[in-house]
Amino acid sequence: MEWAPIWVSAKTAVVSVIITFIIGTLVAYLAVRMRSERGKALLDGILTLPMVLPPTVVGFFLLLIFGQKRPVGMFLSSIGIRIVFNWWATVIAAFVISFPLMYRSARGAFEQVDENLVHAARTLGLGEWEIFRKVVLPEAAPGVLSGGVLAFARGLGEFGATAMIAGNISGKTRTLPLAIYSAVAGGNMQDAYGYVAILIVLSFLVILLMNYFGSGARREKRGGRRSEGREEA
Repeated sequence: MEWAPIWVSAKTAVVSVIITFIIGTLVAYLAVRMRSERGKALLDGILTLPMVLPPTVVGFFLLLIFGQKRPVGMFLSSIGIRIVFNWWATVIAAFVISFPLMYRSARGAFEQVDENLVHAARTLGLGEWEIFRKVVLPEAAPGVLSGGVLAFARGLGEFGATAMIAGNISGKTRTLPLAIYSAVAGGNMQDAYGYVAILIVLSFLVILLMNYFGSGARREKRGGRRSEGREEA
């Protein structure tokens, strides 16, 4: 069994989840703060679309954007950057596919933050960035972190879009899902079993992390309710 797919998948998942976590968290917060319900619904639909489209369709659109004969691809090629059939294509595919999970989890967490805390922070003279950093983000942390874990798992298991835009180049763009496909297609079931076992273990760890963050959020809510009850008493 080759170790290259494991290394490629690990690099792809880590880099993509960092990008997804930062952008997804900020975009989710901006979406929650939007006043226009129509604008919010439109933005939500656009950002969530990759979650409902088949991954191969997402990969097709990525090819249309980053293909070397397309405007974006031609511009990147002119400055020495090639995306298609490169390792960065695996990162872009993982980011686009996993972003909706991060966005929706973070948005749901931000929507649960008590608005009274935000108003109180404003009366104390805190700016919007300080409110986000010191009030909103700590309160929504369990949900945001859960979104990050989901995005990591989704990026690690991405297949269709990666195959379309990055190909299946051994040692370069062949991730674990592509390695499983190649092993089965080549009749090498022993390698396929090994790669599948690795993904199963990683998926199980993701479930444990999700349960950990979820139980932490429930504990915080129960603790908050108890303290409120004591104050009322």
